Amino acid sequence: MTSEVLLAEPRGFCAGVDRAIDIVEHALTKFGRPIYVRHEIVHNTYVVNDLKEKGAIFIEELADVPPGATLIFSAHGVSRAIQEEAERRGFRIFDATCPLVSKVHVELAKLHKEGYEFIMIGHKGHPEVEGTMGQLDSGIHLVEDVEDVAKVQPAQTDLLAVVTQTTLSVDDAAEIVAAVKARFPQVREPKQQDICYATQNRQDAVKLMSPLVDVVIVVGSPTSSNSNRLRELADRLGTPAYMVDSAADLQEAWFNGTQKVGLTAGASAPDVLVQEVIARLRAMGAVSVRTLDGIQETIKFPLPKGLRMDPLENPEPGSLQFPHA
Repeated sequence: MTSEVLLAEPRGFCAGVDRAIDIVEHALTKFGRPIYVRHEIVHNTYVVNDLKEKGAIFIEELADVPPGATLIFSAHGVSRAIQEEAERRGFRIFDATCPLVSKVHVELAKLHKEGYEFIMIGHKGHPEVEGTMGQLDSGIHLVEDVEDVAKVQPAQTDLLAVVTQTTLSVDDAAEIVAAVKARFPQVREPKQQDICYATQNRQDAVKLMSPLVDVVIVVGSPTSSNSNRLRELADRLGTPAYMVDSAADLQEAWFNGTQKVGLTAGASAPDVLVQEVIARLRAMGAVSVRTLDGIQETIKFPLPKGLRMDPLENPEPGSLQFPHA
């Protein structure tokens, strides 16, 4: 059985997830229960259930929110149509969209005014993709893989830009971007990569960890895009990898004949779940736990106006510095 557990660094919550959860908890404190949240605030079963117990109600249709209620948009962002409908219905609205997703929305709006069409790289049906594509009425084309690039038919190619979902595999996205550039040499790429720093950092940590271990465990829910990409990455690197929503999902057969287990967590998975997995691995025979060297993330995002309680704890916009991945 396993003798050592190696912890990836960084792992778990990113700044956007921290902010989104804080928004729901601050709203519950300030306005009382219930607070309505459109879609899961982040894609993690434990987090969603915890917030439900505290008084959050998760909905998909705005018609399910009573007049005058407090409504929060999830970290994945929403379309303009959803924003406008929520405003028409007169809700008290707080937007928990990750600022790095909002950055993509701002870039879309700016370039759209200049006449650009867009190729978006992402997963069909993911709420972030729906929210980003829903920023425009037309002129944005989704591609999920290299094969899709050959099928896309923009109305014009002189003004064409590429954007990506923030939680993609860095390597997969690079391959698809290369295909886009090969077909449309004049395509405009983002000034800064759309894939967020946290996604990049967690994937880099798995690349470092995978060759050192016999098996990789990723803590994350099945709906979490960035967690799924971590498991796929380890597999691609030749290390068997499994994703678990909780310690109860661990199977002893995964560890037969293993000496070292690598452990990481998606950006929406809380550390309490990682600690429970470590405890289960110890119970199964692991004798030591070691954290690998990695990037220390210090970024924090401010809460929206109307929820800030400590101006020192929640700095004004403009005071933030984005770390390089």
